[in-house]
Amino acid sequence: MKKLLSFKSVIIFILILLAGSCSETENRGLNQNVNDEIMYDMPVDGNGVKLKEDKQQTIYIDDPVDNTEGYDKIVENVFISTKDEATSTFSIDVDNASYSNIRRFLDYGELPPPDAVRIEEMINYFDYTYPEPHGEHPFSIITEISDAPWNTEHRLIHIGIQGKRIDNADLKPSNLVFLIDASGSMEDANKLPLLKKSLGLLLDELSDKDRVSIVVYAGAAGVVLESTPATEKKAIKKALDKLSAGGSTAGGQGIELAYDICQKNLIQDGNNRIILATDGDFNVGMSSNEEMVDLITEYRQKYDIYLTICGFGMGNYKDDKMEQISNAGNGNYFYIDSEKEAEKVFVKDIRANMFTIAKDVKIQVEFNPDYVLEYRLIGYENRVLNNEDFDDDKKDAGELGAGHTVTAIYEVITTNSSLVTDLMNLKLRYKPIKSETSILLEQKVKSSDYIPLQNTSNNFRFSAAVASFGMLLRGSSYINKFTYDDAIKLTKDSYNKNDEYQVEFLSLLQTAKSLVK
Repeated sequence: MKKLLSFKSVIIFILILLAGSCSETENRGLNQNVNDEIMYDMPVDGNGVKLKEDKQQTIYIDDPVDNTEGYDKIVENVFISTKDEATSTFSIDVDNASYSNIRRFLDYGELPPPDAVRIEEMINYFDYTYPEPHGEHPFSIITEISDAPWNTEHRLIHIGIQGKRIDNADLKPSNLVFLIDASGSMEDANKLPLLKKSLGLLLDELSDKDRVSIVVYAGAAGVVLESTPATEKKAIKKALDKLSAGGSTAGGQGIELAYDICQKNLIQDGNNRIILATDGDFNVGMSSNEEMVDLITEYRQKYDIYLTICGFGMGNYKDDKMEQISNAGNGNYFYIDSEKEAEKVFVKDIRANMFTIAKDVKIQVEFNPDYVLEYRLIGYENRVLNNEDFDDDKKDAGELGAGHTVTAIYEVITTNSSLVTDLMNLKLRYKPIKSETSILLEQKVKSSDYIPLQNTSNNFRFSAAVASFGMLLRGSSYINKFTYDDAIKLTKDSYNKNDEYQVEFLSLLQTAKSLVK
């Protein structure tokens, strides 16, 4: 009996220790004391599991958890008869979060949910070799017309935009606010630990003209680092390294404080930007998608401040919330699943992602009903505008970054007429950075611009391959009998073997093919 009691005592003692450990885990990190003072401790290791590791990247995958990820419903654009409506209008989209999120699913051995697939973000993840702009406007525009690979009776109209590149000497000083989610849900290795490494990469790219503030939020929001010259890298990295995860998620309060801090340290004619890093799982205070969009819209209209959103993690990832508030906040949106992706966002593409050269960029296409019978825009479902919005300078649209390329593709059904005629009138509006009055550009596209698919540019064929991949993942009704093998063949015929991201795309296509049952 004494031995049995002794054994029970040991079990009880172990349970007490475990309970204390759980309590400590819940309370560590960012906390709010009775005086509402924000505190933070030394970093705590996450509990993610490395899926694969090579010289280029480490991709982190969580232990299996209940999946509460959120995605907005996407209703695929349908064909529209030009007899009913010959004009199509949409905002550009330079986000690419959807592509890296799709990659995360495929690397984990799963096909993504269809609503996680935004085809325009897949296409615009990649760089294309469009001609550099010359003259007064900050971008060039090209078009190309050929057959649709998945339906040779249809044609694709490829529209490409190349933003002007900026030299380092011409970069404006930056006033950056790192708005960091340090709540309990950010503990995993692919969240706060990866987030800190990512922002560290960005910090190394900043110049002596730049300044950084750090705002964190969990159960409450607080300023961890007041505006500090980017030259003081040790102090900034020390503040980042000390952050750890704990508590609930008062995202709305954090956003309000970040805008206040950014406005307080505003640099006139500078690059004033908030970088929000989160899994999007807000659960205290303002937290609904509608509330967050309204909040961001209010600040966008009030301040000349841009918003960059970087999503992290899986399992509870709220893509729907982050995509909506990015669209509302003069911003861009990325999903960071690895250190390699962080390097792409904050090092390779830093000028395109952090420095805006044109605001509220809208595209309007007027099809000639005598030649085009029906048309549909591939992707951009949540960027479609009313036709009257094109001339309305109060209507918000997407921003174009320095050196950015933007690609849009229409699939059209044409008549069999061999007469040379205008196929469409392409119009584009944008606002210069310091102006609230838009500038209109127009160019005609003729039916005689058509060329056979085999004679098209690699830009045309590769972007069509990416579009077909998105359609396959979404189970599009317009993909016909086009298969993964067809998409792989089209990719091999057009991809740049020296571009690591296009090479990776081919690998992801092959992975997706292996997962289809």
